[in-house]
Amino acid sequence: MKRRVFLMGLTGCSSGGPRLNVFNWSNYVGPDTIRKFEAQSGVHVRYGIYESNEEMLARVQSGNSGWDVVFPSNYLIRPMREQGLLAPLDRALLPNLSNLDERFRAPAWDERLEWSLPYMWGASGIVFRREIAPKLTSWAGLWREDLQGRITMLDDPAEVLGACLKKLGYSINSTDPEELRLAQREAVAQKRMLRAYLNAEVRDSLIAGDVQAAHLWATTAQQAMDAQSELEFVYPSEGFALYADCAGILRESRRFELAHRFLNYLLEPEVAVGVVAATRTATANGAARRLLNETNATLYPPAEVLARGEWFQALPAAAQRLRDRLWTEIKSA
Repeated sequence: MKRRVFLMGLTGCSSGGPRLNVFNWSNYVGPDTIRKFEAQSGVHVRYGIYESNEEMLARVQSGNSGWDVVFPSNYLIRPMREQGLLAPLDRALLPNLSNLDERFRAPAWDERLEWSLPYMWGASGIVFRREIAPKLTSWAGLWREDLQGRITMLDDPAEVLGACLKKLGYSINSTDPEELRLAQREAVAQKRMLRAYLNAEVRDSLIAGDVQAAHLWATTAQQAMDAQSELEFVYPSEGFALYADCAGILRESRRFELAHRFLNYLLEPEVAVGVVAATRTATANGAARRLLNETNATLYPPAEVLARGEWFQALPAAAQRLRDRLWTEIKSA
């Protein structure tokens, strides 16, 4: 998933000594998060960014990528584990685990936190200009004729198919071939309405008013709304996707203890507060959330809204292959 706005590419000093290679989504650390870890640990961090799970996987699947720590979304934990890409975590090296929010201490995708640590979480919905009338409240609004050429959808197969499935009343995790083909039909029919499939890069177009409505992650939408008061966000009435981005250590890493030290550092409440304050993301760190006393309903929707959300899940191989083929056909239609 491409989910964030560019913040930094590579950081850290060029001095000798231990080095840790961290590959993360863009805009997922604060301006001094890495620098403070380097000062505290005496470690040089090579920090790189990616904009989608697919991009990250393409880099690490060889098993010789040179990265130590990555941040896959929750539904990739099982496939990455089964492919032998992730190293098991040593909980003894992670004393700050208790800082996680209660609901992220035994998540469905990794109940014992054997392979990953929830880092950030979020959901997708619709951000739109307040001048649009009537206001958008459902996925169907992104098929409106009067918005033709001023709409974008995420450049993400799970999210686009998920939105189409929800529009039709189905689960975002559907494996039914007929339901998936119906969702594809919706996406193909919508294409003439779209300006483009865009991820974090749509933020500036929303702020400028070039794009009137966008299928977008709540975190990126909030960043846009912080810069443009004429923008509003809605969690669609039909339901929406939930995701969590998780920190994990690659099996190829030769810096096992050092990688754990970095993950434990990210779990420190003050560190997590610094990250979310700078990036306007939703933290899985309960201790940090209490320090923030955050009540933003876009980043942290109330229980009655969350009840409409559905977590992405790892899918059977056959269903995933079908989805990949349908997405290719959507993009080329």
